[in-house]
Amino acid sequence: MKSFFRFLGISRTLIRYRLDHLILSTSLLKSLKPLIYLTPWHYFPSKKFTRGERIRLALEELGPIFIKFGQTLSTRRDLLPEDIGNELAKLQDKCPPFPAKESKLIIEKALDESVSTLFASFDDEPLASASIAQVHSAITHNEEEIIIKVVRPGIEKQIKRDIRLLYAFAGLAEKHPDGKRLRPREAVAEFETIIYNELNMMVEAANASLLRKNFSDSSLLYVPKVHWDYCRSNILVTERIYGTPVTNIEALKSTDTNLRTLAENGVVIFFTQVFDHNFFHADMHPGNIFVGENDQYIGVDFGIMGTLTEADQYYLAQNFLAFFNQDYKKVAQVHLESGWIPEGTNVLEFENAIRSVCEPIFEKPLSEISFGQVLLSLLKEAKRFDMEVQPQLLLLYKTLLNIEGLGRTLYPELDLWATAKPYLEKLAKDKYSLKNTVKKISAQLPELILELPEIPMLVINALKQIEKGSLKQENSKKQTEAILSQLRENSLKERATIIAISLLALTGFLVTQSIWTYAAVSAFSSLIFWFKSR
Repeated sequence: MKSFFRFLGISRTLIRYRLDHLILSTSLLKSLKPLIYLTPWHYFPSKKFTRGERIRLALEELGPIFIKFGQTLSTRRDLLPEDIGNELAKLQDKCPPFPAKESKLIIEKALDESVSTLFASFDDEPLASASIAQVHSAITHNEEEIIIKVVRPGIEKQIKRDIRLLYAFAGLAEKHPDGKRLRPREAVAEFETIIYNELNMMVEAANASLLRKNFSDSSLLYVPKVHWDYCRSNILVTERIYGTPVTNIEALKSTDTNLRTLAENGVVIFFTQVFDHNFFHADMHPGNIFVGENDQYIGVDFGIMGTLTEADQYYLAQNFLAFFNQDYKKVAQVHLESGWIPEGTNVLEFENAIRSVCEPIFEKPLSEISFGQVLLSLLKEAKRFDMEVQPQLLLLYKTLLNIEGLGRTLYPELDLWATAKPYLEKLAKDKYSLKNTVKKISAQLPELILELPEIPMLVINALKQIEKGSLKQENSKKQTEAILSQLRENSLKERATIIAISLLALTGFLVTQSIWTYAAVSAFSSLIFWFKSR
């Protein structure tokens, strides 16, 4: 019954913003469009909004869950018409605050003490009120200024109810001719995963802690310290930070901030997170970024983080460099090698499609080209080749769009290409160099050496199974014994060879670290095992 009344409330909002016109304009329901003329509200004047504006305003009125859904959907620009995608990208957390009394009750229940006992002071006026949580400031008894992020009361029940409705709407959307391509159920499932992760403040605390550790030796980005003793699944407590909102250009100029350097540093932070740390802040819209002392970025809100596999990192770096060099053949090959487009795709045809998208863009000066828009255009073109949607890459592209947009707000002449290219070239040189390969082998040596003694027996056991199953004749048995004997000898030599190579790799690593004594011992040991393998 509650779901039914919620459905009626949603229907009222859809009608208010004339979204019923949009729904009945789809090919699935267009035969019912004449029914619009039978509805009384059709004859009342309505405000002149664009299609995208009507959808955005309706989501804002429907409340926290629909706002968050719109925000998440805005990251899937490959699924949306451009005008709707642009409007959804504007969605901010325009949610009314809940009473401070409720915040205190949640804190006291979670920490099993009164707020007055826990903190020296607590500000009833919230600093911010978002779709998932509300933030209050407080001071500890150690005189540390902190912020307390409290999950909205009853939000999980509301999420479950509204997600059921979203799945119902997605089911209807799938009946549309374009429904299968848009994959509405997949979009709702992706949203469901993201929002339940954001509900768990312990996950966000862990994200913040790791990001802080990653940038502990850097002056580029500051991440607030987590106060773990106060954190629970519905409460996050971090140090309070002070800074200038990154969009307050006038305030930044008044402190003589070098906006060009600030914009370029934002790009460097992004690529450092993606390629060096493999852990990036995936919700870096301007509301989550401040500028502190010495023009250092300060990040907040770590509910959505992204990671890539090592293979994705490699293919992405190769893709970016190929784009920078306008090597469309390489772009096509990388897409095929990575599995992003199906096997059997005509690479030449795909290369030409990429060229048709990129060549007109590259006619402009580099500083006027939006790298994010190039990627989105490429995604749209790749649909013709049944390119599989890579959720982890879409999250990254969305973050790149945010970073590029922010950078050009700070410094309109920002050339993201020129800023990123040297970084990526250095990355390709360092990350995939012989020295780094030796380093990886050295790191895996303990496990490798531990497993080596097992290899000969595994080979022998496998051959014995083959012997039992297929070599039953007496003469075959004799032949098998001879083979096994030879294999035992070969496996011992093989083990000695592997150990020799591993020790040689270790020697190379020790030499790069100038640890000469151990390098000499390792080299001598490698030589002994090499002779044993002969």
